[in-house]
Amino acid sequence: MIIIVDERVDVSDAYRSSFGREGVSSASFTPVDFEGWFHSASGPDLTAVEAFVLGDFDLRESFARIIRTRSEIPSIALNDQAGLEAVLKLYAAGVDDVVRKPVHAREIIARIGAIRRRAVAEQRFTDVGGLRIFSDGRDPEINGATLVLPRRERRILEYLAANQMRRVSRTQIFNAVYGLFDEEVEESVVESHISKLRKKLRVALGHDPIDTKRYLGYQLAARVAVAA
Repeated sequence: MIIIVDERVDVSDAYRSSFGREGVSSASFTPVDFEGWFHSASGPDLTAVEAFVLGDFDLRESFARIIRTRSEIPSIALNDQAGLEAVLKLYAAGVDDVVRKPVHAREIIARIGAIRRRAVAEQRFTDVGGLRIFSDGRDPEINGATLVLPRRERRILEYLAANQMRRVSRTQIFNAVYGLFDEEVEESVVESHISKLRKKLRVALGHDPIDTKRYLGYQLAARVAVAA
């Protein structure tokens, strides 16, 4: 999910629509509302965020610094006008990229992907048995062969890999895939996605690498024990 922060609701709405057409969930805040939400957001809520997009508003340098106090999530600033000094101040405040408007949603998504790839240059994938899960948007591989997955299923698998050392709940997975504020989709859709994903992995791997425990959640495992 991408978080957009801008004083102009019409601008935020336009970007939300553009991201939606690209299949990427997003949410928008005014600067005042964002500051309140960010300070109260839980750790699991923040793990659902892929990037912050900051519009051209007062105090956004302060916001960039605030984001860095709690998170290493990529942040991109959108500039309405050119100006070297303003750009340098934004980088000094901690933003990862500064983009001159107008800019297409696809370019923003591509820049977010590039930032994330640089951040994980040393570890771009997670191996679970014969399954290799990439963190840069590529489809996973099974024993070197690509397993093509729909975007939602791939995103769920990436989220499980990123949290391999702990169990994650259905709610956490839903927030990561659909966003924190999507009221048009039922949270139960996660179970359908995971069911389809498990069937594909079981056929390709010969076993199911997703361990499920009632009330505790989901976790990737090299090989899940099967009860006799």
